[in-house]
Amino acid sequence: MSNAWLEALSPDECVELLSEHTVGRIAVVVDDFPIVLPVNYRLVEGTPHIGVAVRTRAGGVIERAPTNVAFQIDGIDPSHRQGWSVLVRGVLHHIQTDPDATEFMARFDPEPWILAERDQ
Repeated sequence: MSNAWLEALSPDECVELLSEHTVGRIAVVVDDFPIVLPVNYRLVEGTPHIGVAVRTRAGGVIERAPTNVAFQIDGIDPSHRQGWSVLVRGVLHHIQTDPDATEFMARFDPEPWILAERDQ
């Protein structure tokens, strides 16, 4: 018999975890099928909304996806059967590399591990 339990994280705890990590997964639907992709990200804290910034390549899966998306990060400890998960649902906004986006990109660039063509 397991002594495991499930406990909800507060919104503040979720934001703190999002700010401490840089790799997560974005879930989108493309060609009528869901797909989940690993991405580097950076938390964008603002008023009144909090966002998650990812950088992708032109014409890629994320850029072609509809605007409703989900994003998730986890911390798992299999040996102790413990973990946490933060799930974010929201709307995808495309920020192009134009002069108006330069300041935003400088402040919230997620610095992807794969730089080639990741300018969207």
